[in-house]
Amino acid sequence: MTSPHGRKPPAILATLLACPLLLFCLALLVPATAAAQDGAEMRIATREAPPFAMKDDDGRWQGLAIELWRAVAEENGYDYTLVETDLPDMIGGVASGEYDASVGALTITQAREEDVDFSHPFYATGFGIAVRKEPASYFSLIGKFFSWDFMKTLAVLVAMLTVVGVLFWLAERKRNSDEFASDAKGIGSGFWFAAVTMTTVGYGDKAPRTPAGKIVALIWMFTALLIISTITGMIASSLTADRLEGAVTGPGDLNGVRVGTISDSAGEEWLARDGIRSTGFSKVSDGLAALGAGEIDAFVHDDPLLRYSVGRGELGDLRVLPGSFGRQDYGIALPEDSPLREDVNIALLRHIESDDWLAHITRQLGPTE
Repeated sequence: MTSPHGRKPPAILATLLACPLLLFCLALLVPATAAAQDGAEMRIATREAPPFAMKDDDGRWQGLAIELWRAVAEENGYDYTLVETDLPDMIGGVASGEYDASVGALTITQAREEDVDFSHPFYATGFGIAVRKEPASYFSLIGKFFSWDFMKTLAVLVAMLTVVGVLFWLAERKRNSDEFASDAKGIGSGFWFAAVTMTTVGYGDKAPRTPAGKIVALIWMFTALLIISTITGMIASSLTADRLEGAVTGPGDLNGVRVGTISDSAGEEWLARDGIRSTGFSKVSDGLAALGAGEIDAFVHDDPLLRYSVGRGELGDLRVLPGSFGRQDYGIALPEDSPLREDVNIALLRHIESDDWLAHITRQLGPTE
């Protein structure tokens, strides 16, 4: 083919003119983020993670992160559609250009940052640990009285009573030999007097008569009040805590139990860094159902997501341990070097600094600490 002037066109132009299919293929290689720039509809990936992303009874998306994205899109004039996918694809799909962004309870991590860019964080939290509510067990309570810690406490108490009993005996054995004999029986009488005085029983069968014995008795009365109240509090606290908390009371107890978490999540990475083996689940509801059924002993995931799911009371007799562990920041995933990032951040920051956002957070998650 030649031009009207009799010259051959450049080789690249001739190839393009001869192969319309190549033009179509090149169009497919244009980054997906160009959709927002030319007014085309954007594809935004998400997944159910109540209360940040969830569907209502009519199948429409709602939640904290979804409403935040709607505010960002409205301010920037984005036309978009929400596409449901799984957690790995929320990162991989954005990295490959399949999606223009991913919105939800998406934690910013080093590994994910290597594949995509993130917006400014819009919510800071930590990991929570869900466990079963342990019912009161009389056998477990009785077993506590035979524990090594209890035996040590009892041994210390007996030793103190013996020392005080000997002091009573030394003070009373000469002038009060009818109650505190001069032989080993007198030491036993002193022990008995120290015990009934400490417990404030006061049978009156034995009483000091000497000034030294009365001084020892007076000191012991006040000392015994402190000792018995302290020991009673320690025992009651230990038994009550054990009954309520069960085997897991914090991250330090996770090594010796069966732990579940969401597969390919930041929680799984957090457990792996501490050398804790875990069973992966695809949904929070599946993991909590396994916890309620006794298949695992603890379920680790984002603290607000756990508290929202457990608080609804639909997944068994479960509870979330007080406090949160580690650090998580939620953000919107964007392709690397996305031209949308600056506009998204400006709109996002304007929204999360407003009273409406704080009120929305409070309604869904309760007052912030």
